[in-house]
Amino acid sequence: MDRVLVTGSSGLIGSEAVSFFDNLGMDVVGVDNNMRASFFGPRGDTTWNRDRLVSTCRRFRHIEIDIRDREAVDRLIASERFDLIVHTAAQPSHDLAASRPFDDFDVNAVGTVNLLEATRRHAEEAVFIHVSTNKVYGDAPNRLEMTELPKRYEITDPRYAHGIPEDFPIDASLHSLFGASKLAADVMAQEYGRYFGLNVGVFRGGCLTGPSHSGVELHGFLNYLTRTAMAGDPYTIYGYKGKQVRDQIHSHDVINAFWSFAQSPRPGEVYNLGGGYDNAASLLECVDLIEKHTGRRPELTYSDMNRRGDHICYYTDLSKLRSHYPSWSITRSLEDIVKETAFACRTLAA
Repeated sequence: MDRVLVTGSSGLIGSEAVSFFDNLGMDVVGVDNNMRASFFGPRGDTTWNRDRLVSTCRRFRHIEIDIRDREAVDRLIASERFDLIVHTAAQPSHDLAASRPFDDFDVNAVGTVNLLEATRRHAEEAVFIHVSTNKVYGDAPNRLEMTELPKRYEITDPRYAHGIPEDFPIDASLHSLFGASKLAADVMAQEYGRYFGLNVGVFRGGCLTGPSHSGVELHGFLNYLTRTAMAGDPYTIYGYKGKQVRDQIHSHDVINAFWSFAQSPRPGEVYNLGGGYDNAASLLECVDLIEKHTGRRPELTYSDMNRRGDHICYYTDLSKLRSHYPSWSITRSLEDIVKETAFACRTLAA
């Protein structure tokens, strides 16, 4: 593989992909129109990350294209000979989707189909990585048997001792509009793999995180929590007593999973991708961990109103991914992630 297209190239996963493949000596084209600034305001602006990539990556070229622009997407893929397409561009907040439903669906679902169809027409041999989300399962995980511990919830249903697998039900649950738009894109990506035979892999991310995140309250939990703690600013916990559990995975491990698939693609396959049980922690536990490594805590306030459709306890069953790609593994622990994120926050603040 010589040429890579990365959509959402200024975001967390996109920028990690750009650096990763640039380091492998590949030509990388990044597509990003900084719509995150429109979604989340100045703190969501990713211009700093784009500029960092332009200055540090030798084989990277940035193009400002809106993936909702079908003709522009088609022209780009027709004119370049991409071997690998990593599609990370998205509207990523299930809260924001309710106030901007057309933008949410057009970016997440329609933008994905624009890319898939252009790939089918002009680059049918390329590997296509689609970044989906665990929100496609809706709030169904909340119906699992759980126990409440002093600072967290735990899944006690023995069928899900290792976390949520890919065959977990997606129907008859509340998804949020974001979850629904990402599910539409997820299923379409699968169909382009299964129906058309394209080399499409779908990765349903848990809490994807890392130092290049432009975290905000509505998206980018661990990065935003770390910056808030270090500044001593207020942080609002929404529901579940702060005991809601997420599994964190470093962006480097995410891209390594994509690269494993790209070297031996399985058309139409779906993989859950998160930190797994070992990297799972509640919000309260994350606050304690951040304090351990920074000496700082946010000013916590509490709201009884949890976000609609939010998971109480979610961690990823990585069995399928590990069985298909045994050379892949988690290389960054949760403590590693917190320490690296804190260092990055200090650096940006300076």
